[in-house]
Order: sequence, then C-alpha cells, then structure tokens
Amino acid sequence: MPDSAFPQCRIVPLRLLSPETTELLLNQVAGVPGVRRAVINGPALPATVPYGPARGAENPNTNRRAIQIRGIEFEMRVQTGMVTLEVEDDSVVENIRSVCDKVFTAFPYTLQTGRQFMKSQASLVDYAKYGPNADEFIIGLTDPRRKDSPVIIPTAACNNDGGRLSDQMQIEYTSNHSN
Repeated sequence: MPDSAFPQCRIVPLRLLSPETTELLLNQVAGVPGVRRAVINGPALPATVPYGPARGAENPNTNRRAIQIRGIEFEMRVQTGMVTLEVEDDSVVENIRSVCDKVFTAFPYTLQTGRQFMKSQASLVDYAKYGPNADEFIIGLTDPRRKDSPVIIPTAACNNDGGRLSDQMQIEYTSNHSN
C-alpha cells in the first residue's frame, strides 16, 4: 500500500471501549482542528446471532446502542478496539495525544504514527462501490459487506466569522471478524 500524503495515527487502547468512552473520545477527537478522516475498528456487534444453534435469534448486547458525536447520532455496530485517524499535518498528532491523555485515565493506550494505516488510493472495492470519481474522503473507508454509507461528522474546523464548516470528518465502522 503506498504511503499517504497526510500523516496518520492510530489510537490503540488496552481494552475494548464502551459506547460511553467511545462517545467521549470521538467527541474530543472531532473537536481537534485538522482531523480529516477516522475509522473505528473492533469486533462486530451483530443485531442477530450470525451462526450456531441460535442463528437468527436476537443478540442482546448493551454495547450496541446509539451514540452522539457532535450532534450526529448513530448506532454502534462494532465495539471500539482501535481508532485510525488521518490528519492535516504532524502538529495535529500532538493534539490527539493530549486528548487521549485526558480520556484514557483508567487504563493505558498506545498512539502509533505513520502513513500506512489507512488507504489513500482507490481500491477495486472503492471503484465498484463509488465509481471512478469517488470522493477522496471516502477512499479506503469502504467495507465491501456494508450496504450503508460512512457516517459523516462535522469537525471543529469552523471559521471564526460565520461558523461555516470547512471540512468534515468521516467515520466508517470495520469489523475485525467475519461473520
């Protein structure tokens, strides 16, 4: 995978995050200017049991609930195990680190930096799903099994003169496990 033009970082907490902690972390991260894109990875939280003798039965899981990030509400489809971010420049990574220091007080985390955590060029799946003129912000965020689009969340990049949103952060859920 070729290197991205933008720096990337990956937040890896020691534990899987609850919806409350995920909501707190993502609200803080979305408030940092310079965050371009985000991807949440973790084990899937299927609504129904996908296999075994209870296949098709309802799967009650308290971690599968709606959270609200900067005014956008969406249902958690994975339990957060890792958050990958693409940022405008390296100075934003230090702001992300200070946010993580405030959020992760009960258990440790690792902040990895690099340029190869997230795809930056369209793959065959991106081409098949979005066509040849896909938006650069959704490239590499496609889960081929998902039929719905990524969740788009406004970031803190508002102008001081009018509050216009100048960019957006996009979040896509990707499961670490197949069904």
